[in-house]
Amino acid sequence: MSQRVFLGRVVTLDRDDRRGTGIRTSGSRVRDVLEESSAAGDGEILDFGDRVILPGFVDAHVHLEVTARALVTMVDVRVPRCRTVADVLEVLSDASAGWSEPENVWMRAQANLFFDQKLADKRYPTLAELDGATGDIPLVIHAGGHTSLLNSAAIRLSALERFSTGEQGAMGGVVVERDSTGRPTGLVSEIDSFLPIIDRSEGSLSRTLVEGARELFTQYGVTVIGDISGTPAGVRAIAAAAESGEIPQRVVEYVCAPGTLEFEDALRSREIFGDGERFHVRGIKVFADGGYSSRNAAVDIPYVDEYALEAGSTGTVNIGREELVEMVSRSARAGLQLAVHANGERAQREIVEAAAAAESAAGLPVRMEHAGNLMMDGTADAAWREADVVPIPQPTFLYNFGDFFPLYLGEAASTGRFRFRDLSERGWRLAGSSDVFTGAEEAQSNPLFGVWNCLARRSFNDAVIEPDQALTLDQALRMYTQYAADSLGLGDSYGSIEAGKEADFVVLDRDPYEASADELLEIRVDHVVVGGRIVHSRDGAPPPNVSERG
Repeated sequence: MSQRVFLGRVVTLDRDDRRGTGIRTSGSRVRDVLEESSAAGDGEILDFGDRVILPGFVDAHVHLEVTARALVTMVDVRVPRCRTVADVLEVLSDASAGWSEPENVWMRAQANLFFDQKLADKRYPTLAELDGATGDIPLVIHAGGHTSLLNSAAIRLSALERFSTGEQGAMGGVVVERDSTGRPTGLVSEIDSFLPIIDRSEGSLSRTLVEGARELFTQYGVTVIGDISGTPAGVRAIAAAAESGEIPQRVVEYVCAPGTLEFEDALRSREIFGDGERFHVRGIKVFADGGYSSRNAAVDIPYVDEYALEAGSTGTVNIGREELVEMVSRSARAGLQLAVHANGERAQREIVEAAAAAESAAGLPVRMEHAGNLMMDGTADAAWREADVVPIPQPTFLYNFGDFFPLYLGEAASTGRFRFRDLSERGWRLAGSSDVFTGAEEAQSNPLFGVWNCLARRSFNDAVIEPDQALTLDQALRMYTQYAADSLGLGDSYGSIEAGKEADFVVLDRDPYEASADELLEIRVDHVVVGGRIVHSRDGAPPPNVSERG
């Protein structure tokens, strides 16, 4: 096996928090961490000088296919590219003027979660405004993953009369907003996958995914992802690209049910999609409620009347207790981990009680996606632990929509946002994740942006949110390395730099331990090493000095 030595200021982030002067690798794994560079021994030596080397970052919850396709096929109207409704309409008008697709092809645009709150106008574009900008081209603006805006051409094609507000949708309960005459306004939620959208051509799906992985993850030093599936074709393309090395990330897949497959078929996901060295199906993803932006998260207190779907509404739990128990038990019998989307605390309690009543998951705890983001009941985690449920929060959501919990739920929701310190002090090894999706903030897939959120806790509106819940740099980095790897079942091979683990690490252009919280946002990844090989170097990054011994 080939031996290499990578010299630099090594921060292992192992349990003993060891530091070193270099990393000796054998093949794709770490052989040992050097305490003295003079002990490098024989082999190729790559000397990065005094630059810091960290473990490769791990993102426990991403949507590679959906986000990569958005980068290629969608018009971008996200804030801050567009700051006002007028800006949005100008971008759409320009896109319409150059539109040359067949008449049945839809124009798709991506906008932020809580788009109406982030635009300076504090509102969505109206149906009349969208029609004026796009004419007869069917348009859908995806304001994140839950809420969308349609123009009249898209409404005509969508047969919205088939939907009733409150019925089960793709994620949460269906929302079709109507004006006083009963006509759709164009604002809909939780029905994107039911719309008759015909996409513009993106060319090769494989190429879209490879380029998307590079833009979203590789350039930021992410070497392992927990991917939430899109289409069956997308899963197969990701698997093939991961196995070939075109996508350098180790991919752990969670198959959406429904969405990718029906639950019955998802139980056979490994048989359907296969398993390899770099791609592995670990579990099934289901949805217990909807989103806060669609006012569908199943919460304990009513949404504020101005934003409620109807007076007194508290969102809807999509899956009944008996069905949840069955899902947990059947997933466990299939050797698969169940991951459940649950924004609201009422939905989270249903999951916890179902997990407690279900058959043992045989070492695969139920993942509760988004638990810990809003936790008004500060002691709820005791029940999580008893039921063997693990929270998967998203630090980047603090910036993304931490401002808007009190706006939508009232003053009571100003306490309990992203309780990371409380949970860490109680022994939770919180996994960091981005949940990058259509309409994500532009920096959302950068783990150092997530780390910054944990330290600075500064929101979109530049408010500091519950600063007593801030973490230390070490704690935040571990969320995006060892703890995220643990959550994906890969803690023995990834997440820290130590003997026997995969030689995945990143070389930074400056030392995060000597930076202020805000300076973390300026740190760039110079080089990314996967399996002992450099797979990415930033344009303009100083290369290592390379020499040979022996």
